[in-house]
Amino acid sequence: MKGDKRAQSTIERLLCPLYMKNRQNVMIKGTKDGLSLQLNDTCSYEALLQELDEKLVNLQGRENDSPLISVRILAGNRLLTEEQQQELKERIRDQKNLVVEDIVSNVLTKEESQRIIDEQLITSVTTIVRSGQVLEVAGDLLLVGDVNPGGTVRAGGNIFIMGALKGIAHAGFAGKKEAVIVASFMTPSQLRIADCITRPPDDHDQEGHHQMECAYIDESQQIMIDRLQNLKHIRPNITRFKGGR
Repeated sequence: MKGDKRAQSTIERLLCPLYMKNRQNVMIKGTKDGLSLQLNDTCSYEALLQELDEKLVNLQGRENDSPLISVRILAGNRLLTEEQQQELKERIRDQKNLVVEDIVSNVLTKEESQRIIDEQLITSVTTIVRSGQVLEVAGDLLLVGDVNPGGTVRAGGNIFIMGALKGIAHAGFAGKKEAVIVASFMTPSQLRIADCITRPPDDHDQEGHHQMECAYIDESQQIMIDRLQNLKHIRPNITRFKGGR
Protein backbone atom coordinates (compact mmCIF):
# COMPACT_ATOMS: atom_id res chain seq x y z
CA MET A 1 0.00 0.00 0.00
CA LYS A 2 2.79 2.41 0.86
CA GLY A 3 4.45 1.85 -2.50
CA ASP A 4 1.14 2.45 -4.31
CA LYS A 5 0.57 5.77 -2.50
CA ARG A 6 4.08 6.94 -3.31
CA ALA A 7 3.62 6.00 -6.95
CA GLN A 8 0.34 7.94 -7.10
CA SER A 9 2.00 10.93 -5.43
CA THR A 10 4.79 10.83 -8.00
CA ILE A 11 2.27 10.74 -10.85
CA GLU A 12 0.39 13.73 -9.41
CA ARG A 13 3.58 15.78 -9.09
CA LEU A 14 4.43 14.91 -12.68
CA LEU A 15 1.06 15.89 -14.07
CA CYS A 16 0.50 19.18 -12.20
CA PRO A 17 2.91 21.35 -14.22
CA LEU A 18 1.77 19.72 -17.44
CA TYR A 19 -1.83 20.85 -17.04
CA MET A 20 -0.61 24.43 -16.87
CA LYS A 21 0.45 24.41 -20.53
CA ASN A 22 -1.66 23.66 -23.56
CA ARG A 23 0.72 21.16 -25.14
CA GLN A 24 -0.76 18.83 -27.73
CA ASN A 25 2.15 16.90 -29.19
CA VAL A 26 2.57 14.78 -26.05
CA MET A 27 -0.27 14.34 -23.57
CA ILE A 28 0.55 12.54 -20.33
CA LYS A 29 -2.27 11.06 -18.30
CA GLY A 30 -2.28 9.11 -15.09
CA THR A 31 -3.98 5.71 -15.09
CA LYS A 32 -4.57 3.07 -12.46
CA ASP A 33 -1.58 1.21 -13.90
CA GLY A 34 0.82 4.16 -14.20
CA LEU A 35 1.10 6.66 -17.05
CA SER A 36 -0.10 6.85 -20.63
CA LEU A 37 1.67 9.01 -23.22
CA GLN A 38 -0.62 9.99 -26.07
CA LEU A 39 1.39 11.16 -29.07
CA ASN A 40 0.19 13.64 -31.68
CA ASP A 41 0.15 11.68 -34.94
CA THR A 42 0.18 14.77 -37.20
CA CYS A 43 3.26 16.66 -36.02
CA SER A 44 6.81 15.88 -37.08
CA TYR A 45 8.76 13.26 -35.18
CA GLU A 46 11.36 15.89 -34.26
CA ALA A 47 8.68 18.13 -32.70
CA LEU A 48 7.40 15.11 -30.82
CA LEU A 49 10.81 14.38 -29.34
CA GLN A 50 11.35 18.01 -28.38
CA GLU A 51 8.13 18.22 -26.42
CA LEU A 52 8.69 14.81 -24.85
CA ASP A 53 12.09 15.95 -23.59
CA GLU A 54 10.54 19.13 -22.16
CA LYS A 55 7.95 17.18 -20.25
CA LEU A 56 10.38 14.59 -19.02
CA VAL A 57 12.34 17.40 -17.36
CA ASN A 58 9.53 17.57 -14.81
CA LEU A 59 10.56 14.13 -13.58
CA GLN A 60 14.03 15.12 -12.50
CA GLY A 61 12.99 16.44 -9.10
CA ARG A 62 11.38 13.30 -7.73
CA GLU A 63 12.98 10.92 -5.26
CA ASN A 64 15.41 8.33 -6.56
CA ASP A 65 13.78 5.62 -4.48
CA SER A 66 10.29 6.16 -5.95
CA PRO A 67 8.61 2.93 -7.06
CA LEU A 68 8.64 1.93 -10.72
CA ILE A 69 5.95 3.55 -12.85
CA SER A 70 4.63 1.73 -15.91
CA VAL A 71 4.35 3.81 -19.10
CA ARG A 72 2.09 2.99 -22.07
CA ILE A 73 2.73 4.90 -25.30
CA LEU A 74 -0.30 5.54 -27.54
CA ALA A 75 0.95 6.40 -31.02
CA GLY A 76 -2.48 6.81 -32.67
CA ASN A 77 -2.19 6.79 -36.47
CA ARG A 78 1.56 7.34 -36.38
CA LEU A 79 3.65 4.42 -37.64
CA LEU A 80 6.81 4.30 -35.56
CA THR A 81 9.84 2.53 -36.97
CA GLU A 82 11.78 0.07 -34.83
CA GLU A 83 14.49 2.72 -34.39
CA GLN A 84 11.97 5.35 -33.29
CA GLN A 85 10.34 2.97 -30.83
CA GLN A 86 13.72 2.16 -29.35
CA GLU A 87 14.62 5.85 -29.11
CA LEU A 88 11.41 6.67 -27.27
CA LYS A 89 11.96 3.80 -24.86
CA GLU A 90 15.52 4.91 -24.14
CA ARG A 91 14.56 8.54 -23.52
CA ILE A 92 11.84 7.51 -21.10
CA ARG A 93 14.03 4.87 -19.48
CA ASP A 94 16.69 7.54 -18.83
CA GLN A 95 14.27 8.95 -16.28
CA LYS A 96 14.66 6.77 -13.21
CA ASN A 97 11.69 4.68 -12.13
CA LEU A 98 9.96 4.82 -15.53
CA VAL A 99 9.58 1.72 -17.67
CA VAL A 100 7.78 1.45 -21.03
CA GLU A 101 5.46 -1.55 -20.94
CA ASP A 102 3.79 -1.18 -24.33
CA ILE A 103 3.61 0.89 -27.52
CA VAL A 104 0.20 0.85 -29.22
CA SER A 105 -0.47 2.08 -32.76
CA ASN A 106 -3.58 2.06 -34.95
CA VAL A 107 -1.40 1.57 -38.02
CA LEU A 108 -0.45 -1.88 -39.31
CA THR A 109 2.86 -2.58 -40.95
CA LYS A 110 2.90 -4.03 -44.45
CA GLU A 111 3.84 -7.42 -43.03
CA GLU A 112 1.01 -7.34 -40.47
CA SER A 113 -1.51 -6.33 -43.14
CA GLN A 114 -0.40 -9.16 -45.42
CA ARG A 115 -0.63 -11.65 -42.56
CA ILE A 116 -4.23 -10.61 -41.84
CA ILE A 117 -5.12 -10.90 -45.54
CA ASP A 118 -3.53 -14.35 -45.74
CA GLU A 119 -5.42 -15.52 -42.66
CA GLN A 120 -8.73 -14.51 -44.23
CA LEU A 121 -8.13 -16.30 -47.53
CA ILE A 122 -9.53 -19.69 -48.40
CA THR A 123 -6.93 -21.82 -50.14
CA SER A 124 -8.38 -24.57 -52.34
CA VAL A 125 -6.20 -27.61 -53.03
CA THR A 126 -7.02 -30.77 -54.96
CA THR A 127 -4.63 -33.52 -53.93
CA ILE A 128 -4.08 -36.56 -51.74
CA VAL A 129 -1.93 -35.88 -48.69
CA ARG A 130 0.08 -39.05 -48.30
CA SER A 131 2.06 -40.45 -45.37
CA GLY A 132 4.92 -38.13 -44.41
CA GLN A 133 3.50 -35.15 -46.32
CA VAL A 134 2.42 -31.88 -44.67
CA LEU A 135 0.04 -29.40 -46.29
CA GLU A 136 -0.08 -26.02 -44.53
CA VAL A 137 -1.88 -22.75 -45.31
CA ALA A 138 -2.14 -19.43 -43.45
CA GLY A 139 -5.93 -19.08 -43.64
CA ASP A 140 -8.75 -21.54 -44.30
CA LEU A 141 -8.06 -24.76 -46.21
CA LEU A 142 -10.49 -26.41 -48.63
CA LEU A 143 -9.00 -29.78 -49.55
CA VAL A 144 -10.62 -31.84 -52.28
CA GLY A 145 -9.03 -35.20 -51.62
CA ASP A 146 -7.99 -37.50 -48.80
CA VAL A 147 -5.54 -37.20 -45.93
CA ASN A 148 -4.01 -40.65 -45.64
CA PRO A 149 -2.67 -42.13 -42.38
CA GLY A 150 0.63 -40.40 -41.60
CA GLY A 151 -0.34 -37.31 -43.60
CA THR A 152 -0.88 -33.90 -41.98
CA VAL A 153 -2.90 -30.82 -42.88
CA ARG A 154 -2.46 -27.54 -40.99
CA ALA A 155 -4.36 -24.29 -41.31
CA GLY A 156 -4.34 -20.97 -39.49
CA GLY A 157 -8.12 -21.01 -39.84
CA ASN A 158 -10.68 -23.70 -40.61
CA ILE A 159 -10.12 -26.99 -42.43
CA PHE A 160 -12.71 -28.34 -44.87
CA ILE A 161 -11.92 -31.75 -46.37
CA MET A 162 -14.03 -33.09 -49.22
CA GLY A 163 -12.73 -36.59 -48.71
CA ALA A 164 -11.48 -38.90 -45.98
CA LEU A 165 -9.48 -37.59 -43.04
CA LYS A 166 -7.38 -40.50 -41.78
CA GLY A 167 -4.25 -38.62 -40.76
CA ILE A 168 -3.66 -35.51 -38.64
CA ALA A 169 -5.58 -32.24 -38.98
CA HIS A 170 -4.55 -29.10 -37.08
CA ALA A 171 -6.87 -26.10 -37.45
CA GLY A 172 -6.24 -22.66 -35.94
CA PHE A 173 -2.58 -23.52 -35.34
CA ALA A 174 -1.77 -19.90 -34.37
CA GLY A 175 -4.25 -20.04 -31.48
CA LYS A 176 -7.62 -19.58 -33.20
CA LYS A 177 -9.86 -21.62 -30.89
CA GLU A 178 -13.04 -20.90 -32.86
CA ALA A 179 -11.64 -22.80 -35.86
CA VAL A 180 -13.35 -26.01 -36.98
CA ILE A 181 -12.42 -29.16 -38.88
CA VAL A 182 -14.91 -30.63 -41.36
CA ALA A 183 -14.49 -33.87 -43.30
CA SER A 184 -16.65 -36.10 -45.47
CA PHE A 185 -15.23 -39.11 -43.61
CA MET A 186 -13.89 -38.28 -40.14
CA THR A 187 -11.53 -41.08 -39.04
CA PRO A 188 -8.38 -39.14 -38.08
CA SER A 189 -5.41 -40.40 -36.15
CA GLN A 190 -5.34 -37.05 -34.35
CA LEU A 191 -7.29 -33.79 -34.27
CA ARG A 192 -5.85 -30.47 -33.14
CA ILE A 193 -7.55 -27.11 -32.80
CA ALA A 194 -5.35 -24.31 -31.48
CA ASP A 195 -3.59 -25.96 -28.51
CA CYS A 196 -6.22 -28.66 -27.89
CA ILE A 197 -5.48 -32.22 -28.99
CA THR A 198 -7.67 -35.32 -29.21
CA ARG A 199 -8.28 -38.45 -31.24
CA PRO A 200 -11.58 -40.25 -31.88
CA PRO A 201 -12.24 -43.48 -29.98
CA ASP A 202 -11.19 -46.69 -31.66
CA ASP A 203 -14.83 -47.63 -32.36
CA HIS A 204 -15.50 -44.38 -34.24
CA ASP A 205 -16.13 -45.86 -37.71
CA GLN A 206 -17.56 -42.84 -39.51
CA GLU A 207 -17.12 -44.30 -42.96
CA GLY A 208 -19.74 -46.92 -42.14
CA HIS A 209 -22.62 -44.44 -42.20
CA HIS A 210 -21.33 -41.87 -44.72
CA GLN A 211 -22.17 -38.76 -42.72
CA MET A 212 -20.07 -35.60 -42.84
CA GLU A 213 -18.88 -34.49 -39.44
CA CYS A 214 -17.22 -31.48 -37.86
CA ALA A 215 -14.87 -31.00 -34.93
CA TYR A 216 -14.79 -27.92 -32.71
CA ILE A 217 -13.79 -26.74 -29.23
CA ASP A 218 -16.75 -26.60 -26.85
CA GLU A 219 -17.28 -24.44 -23.75
CA SER A 220 -15.30 -26.88 -21.60
CA GLN A 221 -12.28 -26.43 -23.92
CA GLN A 222 -12.59 -29.98 -25.24
CA ILE A 223 -12.64 -31.01 -28.90
CA MET A 224 -16.04 -32.42 -29.80
CA ILE A 225 -17.18 -34.23 -32.97
CA ASP A 226 -20.71 -33.61 -34.22
CA ARG A 227 -22.82 -33.89 -37.34
CA LEU A 228 -22.09 -31.28 -39.98
CA GLN A 229 -25.75 -30.20 -39.91
CA ASN A 230 -25.19 -28.79 -36.42
CA LEU A 231 -22.26 -26.61 -37.44
CA LYS A 232 -24.45 -23.62 -38.33
CA HIS A 233 -25.66 -23.57 -34.72
CA ILE A 234 -22.23 -24.16 -33.21
CA ARG A 235 -20.42 -21.60 -35.39
CA PRO A 236 -23.13 -19.40 -37.01
CA ASN A 237 -20.54 -17.19 -38.72
CA ILE A 238 -18.64 -20.02 -40.36
CA THR A 239 -20.37 -19.87 -43.77
CA ARG A 240 -18.31 -17.21 -45.52
CA PHE A 241 -17.10 -18.83 -48.75
CA LYS A 242 -16.46 -15.92 -51.09
CA GLY A 243 -14.01 -16.89 -53.79
CA GLY A 244 -10.55 -18.06 -52.75
CA ARG A 245 -7.31 -18.70 -54.51
